[in-house]
Amino acid sequence: MIMSVSKPTQSYATTWIMLLALLTSLGPLSIDMYLPALPQMANDFGITTQRVANTLPAYFLGLALGQLIYGPLSDRIGRKTPLYFGLLLYICASILCTFANSEWSLIAARILQALGGCVGVVIARAAIRDRLDLQSSAQAFASMMIVMGIAPIIAPSLGALVLLYFSWPAVFVFLSAIGLICLICVHFFFQETLPVERRLNLNIKQVLNLYGAIFKQKSFRWPMLAGCFSGGILFCYISSSASILMDDYGLNQQQFAYAFGLNALGIMLLSSINKKLGRTFSVLQRLKIGAVLQLLGVMVLLSASLLSNVALWIVLIGMFLAISGIGFTGPNAMALAMAEQGERAGTASAVMGSMQFACGLLAGVMLNFLLWSALANMAIVMLIFVGIMLLSIWKLSQLRTLERQ
Repeated sequence: MIMSVSKPTQSYATTWIMLLALLTSLGPLSIDMYLPALPQMANDFGITTQRVANTLPAYFLGLALGQLIYGPLSDRIGRKTPLYFGLLLYICASILCTFANSEWSLIAARILQALGGCVGVVIARAAIRDRLDLQSSAQAFASMMIVMGIAPIIAPSLGALVLLYFSWPAVFVFLSAIGLICLICVHFFFQETLPVERRLNLNIKQVLNLYGAIFKQKSFRWPMLAGCFSGGILFCYISSSASILMDDYGLNQQQFAYAFGLNALGIMLLSSINKKLGRTFSVLQRLKIGAVLQLLGVMVLLSASLLSNVALWIVLIGMFLAISGIGFTGPNAMALAMAEQGERAGTASAVMGSMQFACGLLAGVMLNFLLWSALANMAIVMLIFVGIMLLSIWKLSQLRTLERQ
């Protein structure tokens, strides 16, 4: 297995980033758009809202497994062909979701939906690494996060709007239509970023060895873990937000959509600030800024969970800080992890994406085992995740200090 030296460039077109953001936005749209429908689905299935929310970790499972397949596959056959397969699977699985008549049939359909939809995020990360260097890729990831940040802002509102006129299956009809739009855009506008001469001739044994080699690389492992557990904080919030805001604080579907969109707007805002600070602070320094913001947010939420009758605005501030900090941690952790991956960028992207959604699955499992209030459970899991993130950033700082000596 021979790897040639890649020569990434320093520029990119805004339209190219918007296309990659559209592909990546399938994830947040599929996760967030049906959140306002959870109480309605729980009523139809005859179960609690929290049990219906278990279909979220199921989606994370599909995302984690699917990326492990698409990553090395895209390193072997290129970036575009896997997009065709994944998007077609996503469209079909979204339609299957409309026929679900129980918690378990929905879980099965959601896993298939995730197996298809995760192709976008793998290919987007790999395509950026194919073309750009470290600083430019950090800027590109920040730009992409700004654009894709629109998805979680509008997704709950779109879901709530659909529910005004139709029942919950219509949400998945809408998602299948978005998948079709992505497929059309890929066919006409996505240009292959991995030429034939740079592709890796991988078999299954080599793929497993490559996964091991990538994970052992400290310059990849520490920023990868920092980014994954930072994202895990978001998944804790997604899994718990409906129970906290709708069940505990009594927000209706549209009010929940506004609150959810505010936090997504925070990610966009901080991603924009992160991008503007690119010439003032290093990638690692900006990663640390995001980590501090997330830590502050988690501490506010933990404090709120220990008190009785805490005002909603305090909880919303804690959520905003914990979630919007991802605008700093996400792009910079991604850029640092992918910086030295070259032609194996697809496989490295798959490892990082799979681990990130494995954190989402872990968050869902942990939330189900904790026995306190929904707010306390969320805050405790977030605290564990932010602790692992801070440890990973500290180890990364040590590594980079040694490299400079």
